[in-house]
Amino acid sequence: MPKTPLHPSPPPLEANDVAIVGGGTVLWFIAFLALIPFQGTLSAHGHGTWPWICLSGGLLGLLGVWYCRARRAAIARSRAAEAAEHTARHNGQNPATQSD
Repeated sequence: MPKTPLHPSPPPLEANDVAIVGGGTVLWFIAFLALIPFQGTLSAHGHGTWPWICLSGGLLGLLGVWYCRARRAAIARSRAAEAAEHTARHNGQNPATQSD
């Protein structure tokens, strides 16, 4: 049986990571606020840690939002540097000797 030819992988899709992680973070905080009034009942049934799990999920989500924003900024800086190098190369300048 003949093998089908391999095709190159398509480039990865860019998603709005900050919005996705931010939405999840908001949901964790909403769950925390929704469970706080029921802390006594939850503790009586052996689920007293649920609100604190939601709070820690929200706090870790804040860390995730910070990371996604830093990643987005780093990608933008990298693309800008590549574009500047590409422009300098096409203008006949060496980017290493180019003055700012």
